[in-house]
Amino acid sequence: MNLETLTLELLNGIKATTWQEFIAVCFGIISVLYSRKENILVYPTGIISTILYTWFCFGWWNLYAEGSLNFYYTIMSIYGWYAWTKNKDGDVLPMTFNNKRDWFICSIFFVVSWVILYVVLINYTKSTVPFGDSFASATAYTGMWQMARKKVENWMWWVFTNIVSIPLYFYKGAVFTSFQYVVFTVLAVMGWIEWKKKMAAMDNSSTSPSHKLMISD
Repeated sequence: MNLETLTLELLNGIKATTWQEFIAVCFGIISVLYSRKENILVYPTGIISTILYTWFCFGWWNLYAEGSLNFYYTIMSIYGWYAWTKNKDGDVLPMTFNNKRDWFICSIFFVVSWVILYVVLINYTKSTVPFGDSFASATAYTGMWQMARKKVENWMWWVFTNIVSIPLYFYKGAVFTSFQYVVFTVLAVMGWIEWKKKMAAMDNSSTSPSHKLMISD
């Protein structure tokens, strides 16, 4: 497929986009923008998008793993909304990097999710893209869980999800949604950089002479 054909497909796909998909895409992008800024509005805006995409995936596109994923997004958004507001000590949940235990758990979670989804898709659904559908969903399951715990590495998982989702949705004829994932990929890279900068700034603040003086006082 050459660039001219791809551009034509994109334009035709955008023209054929339903108002429901347009709303879902807009709120999805708004949600990621709020996530970049570590703003709790990531969750209410995201819930609108994920509820709509649950409907689309099951009812329109036969992307069953992605449909279950968006249902999972909705549940985890409710949990994340609560977790970001207060943690068990009554303080705002802090941003942190994964430690070795976190890496081990999320890696196992990803692999198990991918295997289970793939097996379910090839045996119990009419999915024509079980490998891509299950991989994109497994990385997103992991990313959403890490985001709810405010781990910087959540952005890495979103980058994987978005890159795979671009051709996945394009193949299914959801061209506008495919384009959305191009935007998501860029925003995920920017979010990853921004959160790492925030962590670096917090580390510098905690090791500054004035901070040490305040602790000693």
